[in-house]
This record gives sequence, structure tokens and C-alpha cells, in this order.
Amino acid sequence: MDVVIGVIGCGYWGKNLVRNFIEAEECWLQSICDTSEATLKKFGVRYPSLDRFTNYKDLIYSDKINTVVVATPVRYHYFLAKEALLAGKNVLVEKPLAASVKEAEELVELADKKGLVLMVDHTFLYTGSVRKIKELVDGGHIGNILYYDSVRVNLGLFQEDINVVWDLAPHDLSIMDYLLKEKPISVRAIGAAHVKKDIENIGYLTLNFASDLIAHFHFNWMSPVKIRLVLISGSEQMVVYDDLMPSEKVKVYATKVRVNNGEDESYKLHYDYRVGDMWAPKVDMSEALGRMCKDFALSIKEKRKPLSDADSGLRIVRILEAAQKSIKSNGEEVKL
Repeated sequence: MDVVIGVIGCGYWGKNLVRNFIEAEECWLQSICDTSEATLKKFGVRYPSLDRFTNYKDLIYSDKINTVVVATPVRYHYFLAKEALLAGKNVLVEKPLAASVKEAEELVELADKKGLVLMVDHTFLYTGSVRKIKELVDGGHIGNILYYDSVRVNLGLFQEDINVVWDLAPHDLSIMDYLLKEKPISVRAIGAAHVKKDIENIGYLTLNFASDLIAHFHFNWMSPVKIRLVLISGSEQMVVYDDLMPSEKVKVYATKVRVNNGEDESYKLHYDYRVGDMWAPKVDMSEALGRMCKDFALSIKEKRKPLSDADSGLRIVRILEAAQKSIKSNGEEVKL
């Protein structure tokens, strides 16, 4: 089956999707749609063979395509994806999948009923760094995961319809969801809106698990510095993932803490700190978005679920919605 694609939304992220689908050998980009005629004109100069539309219905109901990519603000994800699925098109949606659990559940159910591929663009799952960490975790090199810390802060880009958690958290929550077999059971979150009322520009999330594992996330649109950092502590080794490093983005530390009963009565417990070598595994530095586009196209051709499937998108939306509820309840625990 040939995969022929139309992209709705050619702005901040859409232009990157257009470029990668143009370059992908596994599919063919036929059409683009945007409300801005000036934007379409620019794409027409670079890619004159593309069909260009200002009305999304003209793209969705085009007989030339069988797959729709939605790269619009979050408030449009649900109805655009739903209309495309009802029209019999496979769908890729920019993160997050939808603006509520109810909307996400309906999209997942509809895709299953129609036998179509529904995928979420959780691009970081396709980075060489995250894939390498996945190898380390699944191979038992880290041991039992004890805690997961993540920081994603920068100055801007402020959104008009969603807060910082809905904007930035899908990246880090999807990474955690991919790396950890255990899933969270509840969330506590706090946030503050300093610039625009009711749209939080800073947020802190804590996820609780049935085991002793705990995960904490910090998101901020008002940081003077840009930070993209993940710390994973295991019973055997620890991992630091700094996405802003030009090389050696992943570092593994042979560091652990062990408690021993000592014979010295002056101390009931002895803590042994093992600080061993640090090593940086080699990771694939090729563009993650290109691999994501390839996985999407191949999942349609091979009739299989992609890595970043709709179920994972639904899990992330569940956490986002629960976190939002917790923020509005001054940090109360919300069950997942």
C-alpha cells in the first residue's frame, strides 16, 4: 500500500514535518493546508508539485491522499483527527493527542473500529539518546529504577490556548512512559500563572507508583537559561541525559548507595557509597523526526502499531488532565 500524505498546519512544527515527509522514501507527500496564503505561497516556491489548500476539508476529502498529518494548535487536534478518521484516512497528530481524555478515548476507539493507524508525534522516542537509555534499562544495566527526575525549562514560547504543562510535559512524559515498564498511579501538581491569567507558565509534577519509584518534572516558560535534563537513578547505575550537549548526551555513572549493618555500636547503619567510572555510550545522532516519519509510514504499510501509538498518546493525556486538575486543586493527589 502506497502511503500518500497531506499535512494540515505548516507553521512552527508543521514545516519540519513537511520537510521530513518530502525526504522520506517510504511515503509520498501530496498536499499541504494552512490558513495563511502567504505561508502556502512560500511552500509553493520550494515545493511546486504540492497541492495547496486553505480549507482543511479540501485536503481531508481529497482522493489523492490516504493519510492526514495534523500539526495545528491543540484545540484543533480532536475534530481534525476525527474528521480524517471518519473519511477513512490514517492519522498522525502532533503532541498531545487531544485536549481531554474524553476526546483522546474517542479517537482511539474510532481508529480501532475503522482499522486505521492513529499515531502521536512523540519525537523524542526516536532520538538515539532515548533509544540507548531504553537499551540500558531493558538490559538490566541500571538495575531497579528508584527515581526519575526531569527538567525542561526555557524563556518562551508562550502559548495562547494551553499552559506550560500541556505544552512541554508531553515530551518528557512520553520518554518516561517509553523507558519505564511500571506506570504511575497518581499525580500531584502545582503551578503558577505570572503572565496570563489561568494559563500557568511554570509547573511541577510528581508522579507516584505502586512501588517506591517516584518521578518529578519541572516545566517553565520563564527561565533565563534553557535546560533539557533527565536524571535516572537505578539500584546499580545512574544515567544523566542532557539533550543540549553537542555530544555525549547520555552519561552512565557506576554509582550506587548500599546500606550495611555495622558492628560498631556507635552507628546502627553504615552507608557505603560506590562511586565508580563514568562512560558515555555512542548514540545515533541522525534526525529523530525523520525516523518518526519512517515508522509512521511503515506502520501503515505493514499494518502494525507504531512505536508512538495512540494508546501511548492516551496515557499521556490522562496524566496531563490529572495534573491540570491537581494544579487547580492546589496540589491535591489525583488518581490515574
